[in-house]
Amino acid sequence: MSVKDRLADAKARQKTLSRAIPDTVAAFADLGKTVKAEGALSFKEKEYVALGIAVAIRCEPCILFHTEALIRLGATREEVAEVLATCVQMAGGPGLMYAGKALEVYDGLSADG
Repeated sequence: MSVKDRLADAKARQKTLSRAIPDTVAAFADLGKTVKAEGALSFKEKEYVALGIAVAIRCEPCILFHTEALIRLGATREEVAEVLATCVQMAGGPGLMYAGKALEVYDGLSADG
């Protein structure tokens, strides 16, 4: 299954969940809007943090969503790779494995992928 197919599946699961528990999903979305507001860190910088956490906790759907956001925000492959290097430092072997997944997602979702 391609990265784009995996992202579509993750989005479909979220829509199904949203229909089942709309108030909870809406509250989570509101939290996201609050966190993503520009402040001391830009939205792009916050997405780099989110990607790093997604890799560290090994959440492939999170990697898909945050990488997609970073691509929309203009993140380069080199910038993402530097974030992933920090993930490897902080998460060791599992971070190395999921950093590879995250780079695969970037390549699969970027215009060149």
